[in-house]
Amino acid sequence: MADTTLRVNGTTHRLDLEPRVSLLDALREHLGLTGTKKGCDQGACGACTVLADGERINSCLALAVQYEGREITTIEGVDDPLQAAFARNDGFQCGYCTSGQICSAIGMLAEHKEGAPSAVTDPEGETPAELTEEEIRERMSGNLCRCGAYNGIVEAIKEVAG
Repeated sequence: MADTTLRVNGTTHRLDLEPRVSLLDALREHLGLTGTKKGCDQGACGACTVLADGERINSCLALAVQYEGREITTIEGVDDPLQAAFARNDGFQCGYCTSGQICSAIGMLAEHKEGAPSAVTDPEGETPAELTEEEIRERMSGNLCRCGAYNGIVEAIKEVAG
């Protein structure tokens, strides 16, 4: 067992965890923060996306002990205009992916503000300064929605980014 201190949503939690416990399982099973969802448990769907020091990560692939001393933000700790924009733009249906989509979108918008490079470029090879629909779809491609609410998700992100 490893004595682990996690700072989640502004609160410090001291946990006695096996070193192999994922951050996702620590959040859900040890802290009762069930807004972060377990989808594929392989890092392929993005339902488990949380923010670690503002950077989006798949919590199912992260060991909790690796994130000691970092600020973890789950959907329970989010207060962001994206939440209302998702509702206004029908950016969810069943809601299972929504917490991961919102956390990922928050991280993605921060990355874009910081000038993180993208795979989407214009014909001259320049990265677009403005978030286009294509750019948003590319940057959010690690988050899957089994209901297909992608158009609403993109519209919500465009609304907040614009």
